[in-house]
Amino acid sequence: MKTEIIVVGHGSKDPEALIEFELTVKLMQERLAKSQTALADFESTELKISAAYLEFAKPDISEAVDHAIAEKAGRIIIVPALLMAATHAKNDMPAELAALRVRHPNIEIKFAAAMDLHPNLLQLCQERIIAAEANTTKIIPRSDTCLVLVGRGTSDSDVNADISKLARMLEEGMGFGASYVCFTGTASPLTETGLEEATKLGKKRLLVMPYLLFTGVLYKRVITACSSMSQKWQKRKNAQSDFLMPELLLANYLGPDQKVADVFLERSLEGHLGKAHMNCSLCKYRVQVVGYENQVGQPQVSHHKKIAQIESATAASLKPKPYTPHPIESESFRLIAAARDWSNVPPDLLYIAQRLAHTSGDLNAADDLFVSPGAPAIGSKALLRCRRIVCDVSMVQSGLKRLLIDQLEISTWCGVHDRETALRAEAESRKGAQVTLSAMGIRRAWELFGNDLVLAIGDAPTAVMETIRLIREFNWRPQLVIALPVGFVGTRECKEELKQTFQISRITNSGTRGGSPWAACVVNALMINAVNGLTEPSNEKILQ
Repeated sequence: MKTEIIVVGHGSKDPEALIEFELTVKLMQERLAKSQTALADFESTELKISAAYLEFAKPDISEAVDHAIAEKAGRIIIVPALLMAATHAKNDMPAELAALRVRHPNIEIKFAAAMDLHPNLLQLCQERIIAAEANTTKIIPRSDTCLVLVGRGTSDSDVNADISKLARMLEEGMGFGASYVCFTGTASPLTETGLEEATKLGKKRLLVMPYLLFTGVLYKRVITACSSMSQKWQKRKNAQSDFLMPELLLANYLGPDQKVADVFLERSLEGHLGKAHMNCSLCKYRVQVVGYENQVGQPQVSHHKKIAQIESATAASLKPKPYTPHPIESESFRLIAAARDWSNVPPDLLYIAQRLAHTSGDLNAADDLFVSPGAPAIGSKALLRCRRIVCDVSMVQSGLKRLLIDQLEISTWCGVHDRETALRAEAESRKGAQVTLSAMGIRRAWELFGNDLVLAIGDAPTAVMETIRLIREFNWRPQLVIALPVGFVGTRECKEELKQTFQISRITNSGTRGGSPWAACVVNALMINAVNGLTEPSNEKILQ
């Protein structure tokens, strides 16, 4: 059967909006032309995509359907090109389809769902936000930024509530300090009122994200509101010198994009198959939701049993068991202890030094180690208190002892392979600033977690330099920085610079030696000290 997908846009008096909509339909056509399975998916011998409009432009739905039937289409799928299922999708289009089915009883006419919240659209919002942040020279952490999400606004409270849901997902997923929802019309507050209210939250930056498909009258209202608010702020600043005028950034709307086209295609197939999309389509364990990409497929473990144990057990029984090394590991440490004179190594460094020898196979690995006063004890206590380790690369993360991680209930984080890390590094490169993925991962850790973490760097000198910059320029204070990158480019220099960064506790070394196993080894030693409840451990006690 010949099938035609008719994508129905709202229509606009703005010709630019119509062009962008038709570009999106073209992206659908191009994607379909490359697909080897589309015909089978749609159970069709021929598949075509065309565009139509609700109002303000031609053809309308009725005209598009009549044309498709004249072209011998036996099945027609109507896809509403609407972000949310408000009145147009719930009333207007179904009413037109009912009339069309009466007129054409022998034609199979199906109706797909509106776009609604979809992982593709969250990712597009993320891209637009990052692009807006890249347009400024100011570095303001997301924790000091309010995301102002502007929806179209409808008389349907369910749809308006979905805009609030989206704002919350972006706020938490991207680490904003606050979010505020407003609308371009119909619902309240309107954009300018929303900006005024968001200002009262006291953040240093307001980032406005218009959740609109294409340009047009509504987007231009947002531009006008932002311009008006900037002028008001400037007048207030002139009259009140202590007024802290926030920075205002305006992100772009979603626009013609392959991700939008792919959502339309997905909804088309759902419409054909009669499958409804459900709210679990945004479950963080099923799809890559912004900010939670690493949790896809993660086992969903109940915490009720653990809570019950805590409530019923005594405090003594909940203490972690001391670390028990494997017999081969114990023998290795016995040989290491006997292989050289360790008397010149301070007691609080002895176990770290011997673990480095064990990891590297080099008895002199720790000879050029630099440890700021009290750093081992500070690190072990920080692991017990903060329970978070940030790594510059996944190899450091992989080298951490899983048994200890689980026993101490420590979470580990590495942003080097995250989608947002790549997007932000790319945005910086477009400004002419070369930021490595490792360095950008460190910057994101600063924004996401603040000071409550232990930082382990085993690969990238650029990550060390970014850490130092954030410490000096933005008063970042990680509990402990372990920096043992390996290599010949920038490695010596970054370590020497870290030694001079007196504001934080730090463990590093001199020269080119190091690497991810070394950094992981030091963290493992601190975790063993922590799990054994020791602040100034000796090798003999740990190996008992």
